[in-house]
Amino acid sequence: MVEMGVALGAALAISVSAISTAWAQSRIGAAGAGSIAENPELTGAVIILEAIPETMVILGFVVAAMILVL
Repeated sequence: MVEMGVALGAALAISVSAISTAWAQSRIGAAGAGSIAENPELTGAVIILEAIPETMVILGFVVAAMILVL
């Protein structure tokens, strides 16, 4: 059985990374929409910049899995 502190640590690893990613993507999306409206050639760059913060959630999941396994 998983102890309460371990479960809380794993939950925080996922939730904090997910909330910070959502905040970052909201800022990037708003700025990206304005950039694409002015210069449609920036579409590829904006898509890449929108995808980069997703790595925070993946790393949060990896950390949570490591906390639960160890």
